[in-house]
Amino acid sequence: MASSATAPNPLSFFSSSLFLSSSHQIPKTYISVAKFGSGRVSKPLSVASQLATLPIISFEGEKVGETYLDLKTAPEDTARAVVHRAIVTDLQNKRRGTASTLTRGEVRGGGIKPYAQKKTGHARRGSQRTPLRPGGGVVFGPRPKDWSIKINRKEKKLAISTALSSAVSAEGGAIVVEEFGEKFEKPKTKDFLAAMQRWGLDPKEKAMFLMIDVDENVAKSSRNIGTLRMLTPRTLNLFDILNSDKLVLTPAAVEFLNARYGVDAVEEEDDDEDDTEGSEEA
Repeated sequence: MASSATAPNPLSFFSSSLFLSSSHQIPKTYISVAKFGSGRVSKPLSVASQLATLPIISFEGEKVGETYLDLKTAPEDTARAVVHRAIVTDLQNKRRGTASTLTRGEVRGGGIKPYAQKKTGHARRGSQRTPLRPGGGVVFGPRPKDWSIKINRKEKKLAISTALSSAVSAEGGAIVVEEFGEKFEKPKTKDFLAAMQRWGLDPKEKAMFLMIDVDENVAKSSRNIGTLRMLTPRTLNLFDILNSDKLVLTPAAVEFLNARYGVDAVEEEDDDEDDTEGSEEA
C-alpha cells in the first residue's frame, strides 16, 4: 500500500519560526514604543522589528523582483500570549449570545394539578411542566448573555502584525503577485485556478489573498474556491491569517502593511481605546 503524502502544516503562530529560537533567524531590533506627546510611561510597550524579503511574481508566474516587509512583532516571550488573547477576543465577540430556554414558570400550560395528591400510588405532582417531565421547564438552562470582551486596539494591532510576520518569515509562506485585477476579462474559475498554479499555489491548500481593491471579475472567479480567502484592508483579520497555508499579497498591499503595521507606522490617537467588535477594521 502506497504511503500517502503528508499535508503541510498551517502557518500557525505555534509552529512558526518567529517563536522558535534558532541561529538561522533574521536579526531583530527591539525598540520601545510610547505614544507621542504623552507623559512619563512607567513600562513602555516593547516590540521587535523583523525584516522579511518576498519575491515578486508576474501574472505569468515569472519572478520579476523582490520587496520587503518590515513589521512590528511582539517579543518571543510574549508573542504567543498576545496573539492568543487577540484570537480569543475575535472568536468570542462573534458569539451572538441569544441561546435561551424556558423555566417551569415560563412554559405554557401546567396550571392544573394533574391528579390528586393522595390515594393514586404515584408521586405527588402539582404541574405537568415540572423539569422532571418531557415538555417541562429547563433547570439552569442557557439564557441570553453578552459574551463580548475588550482588548486594546494597540494590542490587537500588534497581534495582527506578529501573525503576519510569522507567516512571511516561514520558507515559502508568502509571495507577492503583480496587480492582476485587469487580467480577467470575464469571471471564470478555471482561469483563476490556472493562474494559481502558475504562481506555485496548490488549490487544495488554504490561501489568503490580500488586495487593496478586488475587481468584480476576480471576486467572482475566486468565490467558488473553498480554500481561498480574498481579503481587503477592511476585512483583514487574525483568524484568516493563522488559518492560511499561504499568503498572497500585491505590491499595493505590501505598502499598506508597511505603513499600517511597520516599524515606521504612525500610532493613531485612539489606539489605546478598547475594541470589542470582532469584525472591526484591524
